[in-house]
Amino acid sequence: MDPIILVLILVSAVIGGMMASLGVHLLPVGGAPAAMATATGVATGCVMLMTGSALTGLFTASAVASFWEFEHANIGLVALSGGVGAMLMIGWTMLVANLLYVFGAGIVPVSGRVAVDPITKESQTEYKTPRTDGHGMPNVSYISGIAGGFVGGFGGALIYVTLENYAHFSPATAGIVAIGIFIANAILAAYNIGGTIEGFHDPKFKERIAVGLFAAFTVSLLCGILVVVATLVFPYLGLGGAL
Repeated sequence: MDPIILVLILVSAVIGGMMASLGVHLLPVGGAPAAMATATGVATGCVMLMTGSALTGLFTASAVASFWEFEHANIGLVALSGGVGAMLMIGWTMLVANLLYVFGAGIVPVSGRVAVDPITKESQTEYKTPRTDGHGMPNVSYISGIAGGFVGGFGGALIYVTLENYAHFSPATAGIVAIGIFIANAILAAYNIGGTIEGFHDPKFKERIAVGLFAAFTVSLLCGILVVVATLVFPYLGLGGAL
């Protein structure tokens, strides 16, 4: 196989993995505290939330790729469709969560980490319930989540379509490998975040994003090397059809 193609496969795995990690750090994740409306964000963990968006993005990317013969799919457009699919999933999730908070619990979506919303410049402090760290998805968290879904979905779809086009993996195998690299980076990001996060305005984001991206680079590089080795070795073992 052309060495340039092997490098492209490796680079796509690294870039896609790092985008997955960045996407997780941008999500407003509240975990168990958010379920009790005592923390800003969606009431689930980083990995679960991002896995759902990643799978949605991969389904969207697969559907768009199917309009062409897979080996001639437009890589940029397929990756973009993955980003849009993941973004829509996250957007609807946050919207429904906000509806439950507002009309079910009777509370205003408000940040617990900043006194003024960095985007709308709306004051937050007077709307925050005492002894909570905010609740719901305020505007800045919603926009951060939309951006996180797009970035993560784009990264996952980029790995997927590259494996299909250049490593000649089947659609199923390409999807499994892409989601595997994605989840590995989502788990690392979840450990790096260590609990709840509101989005790019959260002080925790600024403090930990560099370490998170370095960890993502390392694990994605290792994953990419394994994919390249599999691409080279499997055909010689008579396993080419398994890819």
